[in-house]
Amino acid sequence: MIQEYFLELTVSGLYCAAGDFYLDPQKPVQTAVVSHAHADHAVGGHQQVFATGATLALMDLRYGKNAGKIKNTLTYHEKTSIKEVSVTLIPAGHILGSAQVLMEYKGVKYLYTGDFKLQPDATCELLEWEEADVLITETTFANPNIKHPDQVSEIEKLNQNPQNILLGAYALGKSQRLIKLINQFCPQKKILVHRNIEPINRIYEKFGFLFGGYKLYDRKFMKNQQNFIYLVPPFTFNSYIRATGLRRIFASGWKNLQTNVQDSLYISDHADWEDILLLIDKVKPSQIWTLHGNGMHLQQYFKGKLRVKILN
Repeated sequence: MIQEYFLELTVSGLYCAAGDFYLDPQKPVQTAVVSHAHADHAVGGHQQVFATGATLALMDLRYGKNAGKIKNTLTYHEKTSIKEVSVTLIPAGHILGSAQVLMEYKGVKYLYTGDFKLQPDATCELLEWEEADVLITETTFANPNIKHPDQVSEIEKLNQNPQNILLGAYALGKSQRLIKLINQFCPQKKILVHRNIEPINRIYEKFGFLFGGYKLYDRKFMKNQQNFIYLVPPFTFNSYIRATGLRRIFASGWKNLQTNVQDSLYISDHADWEDILLLIDKVKPSQIWTLHGNGMHLQQYFKGKLRVKILN
């Protein structure tokens, strides 16, 4: 029997009372199960953390000694018990080390997706399907009007631009994916990375998901037009507003983050509407609980067919 309050949204985050742990808490807690290392899911200061080895390595890079007092490394498909709940991590396809969290309690399976995507990505583990009774899913782009374009068609837009490019992207996940795509589909481009991206690249390389194809940025490189792409995090991108001799492009699934129509680059690390529906079809849940976005469209779509509960 599904426990209606198996998970509750609290001021610290999503709490599982049966296991006395939080999923991706936003404040330091006693026990945290962390789906992936993005800052809106992984914070420092927890007493005990359960996550994949890659996620813990990325948290160590970001938080140092504050990454977690006791760190429990879980491999994918390894089942562990936290109090009364059995926990298993399943690849989520979002970034390196990202995981769905399968929780089993009194014969019922609850699957928390964390952030996920279905588009191919050679820089992380691809999402794997897992059936569950309750699906707790992100709804970042859960809107019938949103369809992510083909990533190859998008990245090939860079070939049409002969100028040096200042390419904005989130340092963790997006940047490594872009490096791989640019090397594969824009081989004439030369990638320079910001100093804050390079240490993350080294962790990706340690886990076997990125193999060079870039250089650390040197200001003198950008003085010449040589098909350079300077890959930078958002704060640096926003500080280059008046830069000349280059094109400013920001890679994101969000329309409001595109610099202009001509130079748009729609590459998202989240699932769009069709992919969310495909996930639901594969998971075969009897209930859906939604987080991180607007679950109203799913609620309307499944009205009278499947219960959709909005947690946030």
